[in-house]
Amino acid sequence: MASASPTYTTFDAPGAGTGTSEGTIAASINTTGVIAGYYRDNSSLLHGFVRTASGIMTTFDVPGANSTVPASINAAGVIAGSYGDDVVGGVLWHGFVRAADGTITGFDAPGAGTGAGGATLSISINGTGAVAGYYTDASNVSHGFVRAASGAMTTFDVAGAGTGSNQGTFPWSINGAGVIAGFYIDANNVNHGFVRAAGGTIASYDVPGAGSGAYQGTSAQSVNAGGVIAGYYTDASNANHCFVRAAGGAITTFDAPRAGTGAYQGTIGYSINKAGVIAGYYTDASNVNHGFLRASSGTIATFRAPGAGGGAYQGTVSFSINSAGVLAGYYTDASNVNHGFLRTP
Repeated sequence: MASASPTYTTFDAPGAGTGTSEGTIAASINTTGVIAGYYRDNSSLLHGFVRTASGIMTTFDVPGANSTVPASINAAGVIAGSYGDDVVGGVLWHGFVRAADGTITGFDAPGAGTGAGGATLSISINGTGAVAGYYTDASNVSHGFVRAASGAMTTFDVAGAGTGSNQGTFPWSINGAGVIAGFYIDANNVNHGFVRAAGGTIASYDVPGAGSGAYQGTSAQSVNAGGVIAGYYTDASNANHCFVRAAGGAITTFDAPRAGTGAYQGTIGYSINKAGVIAGYYTDASNVNHGFLRASSGTIATFRAPGAGGGAYQGTVSFSINSAGVLAGYYTDASNVNHGFLRTP
């Protein structure tokens, strides 16, 4: 667990915009403290960046892309993400991996739509270079995929996943053993958690207290080396609460202190490290965001990044925590501009 006196480092990517909803988003931090993320410029275009532990920042774009969005970085510095191409009627999204030397490889999942709205989205990369994510087909239904470092791809659907537009299977995290955690959306637009073993066996689950209405339910976000899953669930009142699911299936729920209880308020768990420390954020009754860390013992520490605004939809969002307890995320200031931050124990 982090100490009582952490150090905060804030940063902006070169070229990041300074207008409303522009700026820098730190998406993922690896075991050596290297951060991958993206920034929105003053033309509302998205670009990737990588920041070394010493603070050196390199920006990049996938050649020919109109948007580049890194999502995850592994211990070797390999980044997984997505990029968009302009096509008739909108944007077509593709997955990519960027090697530590800067070499970029793009890819599409078999069955991915090829027109506007089609997408192959890389969400998480593990230490072996395997990437988990999802693709949308020509009917806008989502399906899971896992891509080996060699490029071999396996697609899958969770039993019970809906087959309508914006429904389907959404892998969200893959650990070093190849275990994937995510969620699926059923035919009634309700979310349910799932865990997929490296061999392909899938188990689904619902957190006690999760709502059963449209856009409610269980959303797994991260799985650690031990197979422990963190995420959140949305109840029948549309308030959010965090959960942690042990590898054996036992589920514990919790809320950050002072988390709001109204619709779209509450506690969101985004990332869990190998020690079982969960990082995320909570939204209070005034719709301000605050960061939190929860130790495996259940102790919760809340925090605010320096410079974070105190107005509605401003504040601090924790995205990713590494094995040393170093946390990366972003904050939104009083002018609604986003900035990256690093929290070191």
